[in-house]
Parts: sequence; structure tokens; C-alpha cells
Amino acid sequence: MKQLITMGLLVLGSAGFAAAGDWVEMFDGKTLDGWKITKENPGSFKVEDGAIVAHGPRAHAFYVAEKPFDDFEFECEVMTKPGANAGIYFHTKYQDAGWPKHGYEAQVNATHGDPKKSGSLYAVENVSEAPHEDGKWFPYHIKVKGRQITIIVNGKTTVDYTEPEGKEAGKDFTRVLSEGTIGLQCHDPKSEVHFRKLRIRHLD
Repeated sequence: MKQLITMGLLVLGSAGFAAAGDWVEMFDGKTLDGWKITKENPGSFKVEDGAIVAHGPRAHAFYVAEKPFDDFEFECEVMTKPGANAGIYFHTKYQDAGWPKHGYEAQVNATHGDPKKSGSLYAVENVSEAPHEDGKWFPYHIKVKGRQITIIVNGKTTVDYTEPEGKEAGKDFTRVLSEGTIGLQCHDPKSEVHFRKLRIRHLD
């Protein structure tokens, strides 16, 4: 698969990703404008040095979109500190507290004790070895097209999953495709994860 690096972000060539709508920048590099933070521990998210920093007790930040995303392409750059855990939710929606019930989670974790490492489609298709190192920025790419979910971390395709027809939502977590927004996770007080250059686009 052809790969290009543009403005520090991973952009995949036409062999893997078809042309679609315009990219929308999700973060201005200075504020959390455009994001809605949970009422549970809102101080766990802040902006430092052009990045969204998730560090503190459990909390989540949800992107406020003009319309929900069904088929989409998302990318950002991530840096984990040693022992950190976080996640990128998609097809999710805002909730005041707790672990997001709606949508899927793309895991962020290089050296945290959770055996599900970065690039996992959490609890659906799990990765046992992280394709990146703590302390270094790396690109994270998620695409949903129809029933297919593709996750690419640091240039490596970690998940290429097709959701089965008729998959039913679970009791505690739905983990089914529908539509929704992007959510960033602050997992626990010992975890520190940085996100920057976040952008998204609707797919036709």
C-alpha cells in the first residue's frame, strides 16, 4: 500500500483510501474549543505545547461535530508516556461520566499493564505488541467504510475488521457500528497521553 507523509500526518494512497470530503481540523492547537469534556474530572484534559494532554482521573473528551460521522476517516498524532493507557472512541456520543457505552474503542497503550496494546479494536480484535514506543510521536489512523474498520498505527495495519451482519449490541458496551463522534480517553491518574494534529472527514 502506497504511503505518503504530509505535514507530519500519515496519509494513505489511493490503493487503500478513496477520495472523499474535505478534511476538518478538530483542534486549534491552543484551546479545547470544539470539544465537550465529561463532568467527571474535567480537569484531566488540558492543552500544552500544541497538544491535548490527557492526564488525571478518568475522563473523556468528545468532539462536537456539525453532524454525526458514519463512514469516515480520522487521523492524529499521539505520544504516550511510560505506563500510559488511553483510547480513541468512534461512533460514540457524549455522556457525563463512566466508560463510554456507545461505539468502538481504538486502544492507545505501549507499556501499561493492560495486555491490549495500541492498535487494538478494544475487546474485539486485540493487539498484543504495540507498534510504537513511549515518548515518541506516532501517527494513528482510523477508517470506517460500510462494515469495515481499519486501524493503522505508525504505518502498520493492526486491524482490518468487518463487522458481521446482524451483530447485536452488548449489555454494557454496544461495540456496533452506527454513527457518532470521536472521543478521547483519559484512563487513570498515572497515565499521560498527548494528542495533536487531529482531523477527520466524512466519506462518500
